[in-house]
Amino acid sequence: MSRRHKTRPAGTEQNTETVNVLDAFSNPLFRLGYGSQSPMEATEYPMTRMTDNYALLNSLYRDNWVVQNVVGLMVDDMLREWYKLKGGATPEQQDALDQVERRTQLRARLNEGMRWGRLYGGAAGLIQIDGQEDLSKPLDIDLVYPGSFRGLYILDRWQGITPNMELVFEGGDPIPESYSITDAEGHTVVNVHHSRVIRFTGRDLPFLERVAEMYWGESEVEALYKDVVAHDNVSANMAALTFQANVNTMEVKGMEQMLSMASPEVQRRFWAVMQAQSVLRTNYGTQLVEQGTKLTNTQYHFNGLQEVYDSMCLNLCGASHYPMTKLFGRSPGGLNATGDSDLQNYYDYVDSQREAKLRPALEKLLPVLCMSAWGFVPDDLAITFPPLWTPTAKEVAEIAKTKSEAIVSGYQAGLLNVDTAQKELKKLEEETGMFGSITDKEIAANAGKTYQDATALRDPLMGLGYGEMNANAEPSAE
Repeated sequence: MSRRHKTRPAGTEQNTETVNVLDAFSNPLFRLGYGSQSPMEATEYPMTRMTDNYALLNSLYRDNWVVQNVVGLMVDDMLREWYKLKGGATPEQQDALDQVERRTQLRARLNEGMRWGRLYGGAAGLIQIDGQEDLSKPLDIDLVYPGSFRGLYILDRWQGITPNMELVFEGGDPIPESYSITDAEGHTVVNVHHSRVIRFTGRDLPFLERVAEMYWGESEVEALYKDVVAHDNVSANMAALTFQANVNTMEVKGMEQMLSMASPEVQRRFWAVMQAQSVLRTNYGTQLVEQGTKLTNTQYHFNGLQEVYDSMCLNLCGASHYPMTKLFGRSPGGLNATGDSDLQNYYDYVDSQREAKLRPALEKLLPVLCMSAWGFVPDDLAITFPPLWTPTAKEVAEIAKTKSEAIVSGYQAGLLNVDTAQKELKKLEEETGMFGSITDKEIAANAGKTYQDATALRDPLMGLGYGEMNANAEPSAE
């Protein structure tokens, strides 16, 4: 469909004069919405793309402990509780899998990749397989022999790995089809197929911004850079104020005249005396002054500075998704403030990050790990993550009691069969550590049995009609 353009009559010129137009929102008392010079109307949000500033990110990470905590603490928590195979594995199989992970230092490599991904906005882990050295070809899982997995080789986005612009879909997301690895002079050394690459990205971006970042993400530091600067400036100024906490003043009669008219020798002697007084003036020293000289001491009080510093810390916590107890290692202020609720909310966020960032990487690696450890990939291969928040023994007991009673009530009401109730009880093992001894053999043996079937085994008359007949019978005349 073509667009219609308005035509201008011949002989007329376009008016290019700037016209002030009122905003939809206006407040004449505060000069808002009238194009006036109000502070709020002067606020802008320029596109800085600090993620591309490699030198600044390096300087911040090496010099600032807050940035180090922001980048690394969440990664450590994501990997603190290792995954578990859903459906389980034999002790021998689990030992073989653990040996492959220890030999290749898999957890350390994943920690490294996720850490640099959060710092730089992107990093990659190259899957190394003996016998499949041609990285440009797709990874063949069937040709991964026992012991052939050599681990991950981690490269951040500035180490010469560049995504190509052709896209393929992996897990529903568009990703580069291949990557080019270049040397220090910019020459392409090798092309890597996407099936051999584990991607680690920082904060997610809209598609066009992802294209601008070469299909990587945003550095975690970029979103909180201004808050880091504000925190460091407040902290540094508070430290500088301590040098002015105690200022001594000496009134010297005729000092201006002496400094302006006295000889250089007299001035040097004056300054030498002042320096000597500064050195000798201690809690145990003696200060000599001329009679009539007035001495005063001014002390600075730091009232309100702690509140200002705490507000800077809270801004950083909000920008980085960390609670005060985690990022700064101290509990929040206030009565009965333990930080437990903040930590629980934080671990909920970490759980979401494990699902979004860690699970895709592990699910891509698991077939390789299984082939290298066992020589086969199970059909029901799946993983679960243990909870990060560990409840107390009392809380665990209350959870187990409440949920088990609900399951038993549903079973007695006929809503659940015996095997279904046993399956639901066994699921509580992940949360409470209880009912894990129920075996699959026992569940299979009770398939289809109901509560009425179980009670009939204890009462031979139940279910045969005799119970109902006896219940409806009239009582005897005795």
